[in-house]
Amino acid sequence: MLAETLAPGDIQELLKRFSAAIELDQVYVDALPPGRFSIADNDSMWRTWRHDHRVFIEKLLLTVAAIPPVMLKQLTGIATTYEPALVGSVVLDLFAEIVSGSCAEDFGTAERFFGWLIKQMSEQHKGNPRHGGAQGSLLQWLPVTDPLRIAQDPERGYAQARTH
Repeated sequence: MLAETLAPGDIQELLKRFSAAIELDQVYVDALPPGRFSIADNDSMWRTWRHDHRVFIEKLLLTVAAIPPVMLKQLTGIATTYEPALVGSVVLDLFAEIVSGSCAEDFGTAERFFGWLIKQMSEQHKGNPRHGGAQGSLLQWLPVTDPLRIAQDPERGYAQARTH
């Protein structure tokens, strides 16, 4: 049933695209007029939040090649079985826990990070098998626009007007 097993390069592509989306989001926010933000907005905090995510992603990228083949097969199963939005939500929650420092475990390698994802997804209700390939589904896990959902925070106070 699993015709195309994900490869380390697919995971690298996911992480690189996520990092690039975070960087582009900062560029987008920097171009907004000051009047778009709430008085309570803390620009420095959000810049740090984006920066820390990108630093952690770079750390994961250094270890992607060490993900074992069996784990890549499990990630392929997740990509072809679960809705990308559900997987993405779980991934973003883990990133938030790690970057905020509220996670006691060490997820400093791609194997540990994605192992946790596999464990979390095994506790979720599986959907119907997806007709798209694992690689295409994988790239839908994380949003391109407002990748860290910062614009959705009421404290941030700006509406996300981008359509791409």
